Amino acid sequence: MKTKPRLVQKVEHIQLRDDNSFCLVVVSDTHSKPHHRAHELIRCLQPDAILHAGDVGDLTVLDNLGSICPVYAVHGNIDQHSTRLPDTLILEVHSEENLVLRILTLHIGVYGAKLRSEARYQAQVAEASVVVCGHSHIPFIAKERGIVVFNPGSIGPRRIGLPIVFGVLQISGQNFRLKHIDCETGELWKPPFF
Repeated sequence: MKTKPRLVQKVEHIQLRDDNSFCLVVVSDTHSKPHHRAHELIRCLQPDAILHAGDVGDLTVLDNLGSICPVYAVHGNIDQHSTRLPDTLILEVHSEENLVLRILTLHIGVYGAKLRSEARYQAQVAEASVVVCGHSHIPFIAKERGIVVFNPGSIGPRRIGLPIVFGVLQISGQNFRLKHIDCETGELWKPPFF
């Protein structure tokens, strides 16, 4: 009987700026080949940190992003197991006084547009208010049972019909906003309306 490998979870603590703001760029599914404009667009945002939601591919992708600011990442289904990439990551964002936001990151977190039961359970146990996941390459922002679900999309090779985008989580005081940036135009990306 084959045993399931033990999940590796990591917790990281990050601090808001002195003005209680923070810019977190969220990427996923680079598959060793990030879009040629991604690095430049991310650098222009002057983020405090970058979060990669898995399917990194060649780990030099993380090193290149690390030339901009600190990078946190999780293991995706195409990534070889490495002590460098945990299966899940909890980012705790703190102000001087208290915890502002707890983010659970894992590669596969949704089924369709709904949180998978194991992802919801992990978020509840971690007391995370945001779940970041990749895998589908489909950018979206949703809220389910009080948990915000954020898929940044993919900055890797295009899948048919999907945009090449990344996410931004902007914190100001106790509030946060989420958005997507289109790598091809450099503009705010919004889903098409039919």
